[in-house]
Amino acid sequence: MRIAFIGGGTMAEAILNGVLAKKLAAPADIAVVEPVEARRTLLSQQYGVATTDNANTAAATGDIIVLAVKPQDLPAAMSEIKGALTANQAVLSIVAGVKIGAISSGLDHSSVIRVMPNTPAQIGSAASVWTATPEVSPERLADARNLLQAIGEEVYVASEKYVDMATGLSGSGPAYVFMFIESLTDAGVHIGLPRDTAAKLAVQTVLGSAQLVKQTGRHPAELRNMVTSPGGTTADGTLVLEGAGFRASVIEAVEAAYEKALLLGEEE
Repeated sequence: MRIAFIGGGTMAEAILNGVLAKKLAAPADIAVVEPVEARRTLLSQQYGVATTDNANTAAATGDIIVLAVKPQDLPAAMSEIKGALTANQAVLSIVAGVKIGAISSGLDHSSVIRVMPNTPAQIGSAASVWTATPEVSPERLADARNLLQAIGEEVYVASEKYVDMATGLSGSGPAYVFMFIESLTDAGVHIGLPRDTAAKLAVQTVLGSAQLVKQTGRHPAELRNMVTSPGGTTADGTLVLEGAGFRASVIEAVEAAYEKALLLGEEE
């Protein structure tokens, strides 16, 4: 496939790296539009792709046009490529909070894919939720699915409302997990563990626990009960978390992020 990236930031680079690693496209089939010259030079030298600050020209070269700019920069970016797209091209947006309708209207283009990836895309472990308009062709849908699988796991949803919901869960979720790892590490230091030891144990505990859920397919509550012996250390620890509202806090955090995503969408 041929891909044009409008924006050459961290997430665009993660997708670019995944696409090249999976050999879904050759460097010659990829163009990156980036206003910062130093960034253009870095991407060109590291990946061998074409870089430019001319969005209109680059957009004409892609089967898929990846919108990877900040929300505040999106109107200007869309104005540069409006009218330059054909019916066979699909626009794939990873711009947080921006609705398909706003993108379609801003580009005067009906083939639009909206994706909510997350930061583990940088290491090929993303959780991406996506949907598309009926006008996106089967070929472009397949391209989008392959592209997203190159950076991790993807989940297609039939309604755009689920993409907004995923923003609060998988989109913002890594921050919650990082905070938990940080807290576990600090707790280990507090009780006397060396920081490097505590950090290593915290990271592996979270990683191993997540893999156990995924590989066994068991409900997390079932696995938690397996660890929690009657009258044991884990029982006391989980009692403290329950008393502090751990579960409710996580739910409220996801809900707050979801509501913010809806608010951002209304501002477009």
